[in-house]
Amino acid sequence: MAVGIIGYGAHIPRRRIKVEEIAKVWGADAPSFKKGLELLQKSVPALDEDTITLSVEAARNALARAGIDPKDIGAVYIGSESHPYAVKPSGTTVAEAIGATPDCHCADFEFACKAGSEGMFVAYGLVKAGLIKYGLGVGADTSQGAPGDALEYSAAAGAAAFIMGADDNLMIATIDETYAFMTDTPDFWRREHQFYPSHGGRFTGEPAYFRTVTGAVTGLLDKTGLKPGDFKYAVFHQPNGKFPKRAAKLLGFSFEQIEVGRLVPLLGNTYSGSSPLGLTAVLDVADPGDRILMCSYGSGAGSDVFVFTVGDRVRKAREMAPKTRWLLDENVKYVEYGEYAKLRRKIRLAEK
Repeated sequence: MAVGIIGYGAHIPRRRIKVEEIAKVWGADAPSFKKGLELLQKSVPALDEDTITLSVEAARNALARAGIDPKDIGAVYIGSESHPYAVKPSGTTVAEAIGATPDCHCADFEFACKAGSEGMFVAYGLVKAGLIKYGLGVGADTSQGAPGDALEYSAAAGAAAFIMGADDNLMIATIDETYAFMTDTPDFWRREHQFYPSHGGRFTGEPAYFRTVTGAVTGLLDKTGLKPGDFKYAVFHQPNGKFPKRAAKLLGFSFEQIEVGRLVPLLGNTYSGSSPLGLTAVLDVADPGDRILMCSYGSGAGSDVFVFTVGDRVRKAREMAPKTRWLLDENVKYVEYGEYAKLRRKIRLAEK
């Protein structure tokens, strides 16, 4: 039984801040972020935008493309490291907002930036096992970066949602194979009650990111017998513009294969939404028969890898909701640092 994506959707806040705007406040060297990390700007959520609202918008776009009754969705999984509540699920609100029924299985996932692909994997697995008809997996974040920290230049917001099913008439892309790889590598973390995360500086690259991503993709290629040249597109987790390019080169993928899905220079790092959003951008332009590789990454550390083959319905489905590049390139409003700091609650009123 072929199982795969029958609906997908993206959502990106319309506000942006340029790296120069952040750098001038802290006396930093903006060109080093633009050239070294290939970051130009990032998305900024409004005061009323959080992981739940972003997930709802992305899920509604996925439903528009799937054309199914939301009451047939048997599971809703929200992957994020910035759930609005420490104790209260995001998934129940999302499920009700999109019209799912109370007997829908619901859970929130966390694994740093890998949480979105976790939700996708579990939804896919339940459909493949025949336990549910359709399953929704979402990767969404309004990621945090401390004022003046390197993360402040990249930590962004966005969401991507995927509805998994086994209906051939609705198939946008089949999932042909999956693979997972993880080790105990604590390169990035945030303890309870801490608002901003900590990170291991350069060690977030090696051994954390590169060992994990290359280990995961190599494992999948060995498992399937596929080669980098067998894929039309590849999407890697994008903490900055440089890392996915280096990972692709180490693994034998070309820049042309990753270019369409590499959104980070204009979007920033959307954490759990990073590689899933890249996948939505690829599906917006892919042709039937194209093979796509997507590899997530989450600090701690682990990666999920998927192999997709695009189906005939992709051309019709992509026109049924806003495309990712439109959300990224056209629906834009720039803000200065003061407004950005207010929106991200970096400025707090003193108690009277």
